[in-house]
Amino acid sequence: MEHYSNVRSSSNRTRSLTHASPAEVSLQAALDALGDPVRRRIVRELAEVPDWTRPCGTFTHLTAKSTLSHHFGVLRNVGLLEQRDEGPRRLNRLRRQEFTDRFPGLLELVLTEQD
Repeated sequence: MEHYSNVRSSSNRTRSLTHASPAEVSLQAALDALGDPVRRRIVRELAEVPDWTRPCGTFTHLTAKSTLSHHFGVLRNVGLLEQRDEGPRRLNRLRRQEFTDRFPGLLELVLTEQD
């Protein structure tokens, strides 16, 4: 697994985040991560906004805050999500191109799914 640290932030929280490289993720792991409707919704909502503009705290309409942390971790572990801390907020970036390079068409199916 590839580990990233945020060079823009000196936050220990960010440095403790691990981000998987999509190239090292199995198809089964990707399917398992995307099998959950809350995670698919997070992915779809992130796809609608520019990178690094959507904080984790704005997803509370989906589920409890503690459960969201778990979902964000699963998405990081399959290479779909990158996160960084800016002050008190944790911002997100959908790793669309990297994930699509590894699993062509899979993310597009999620993004076009109707609720």
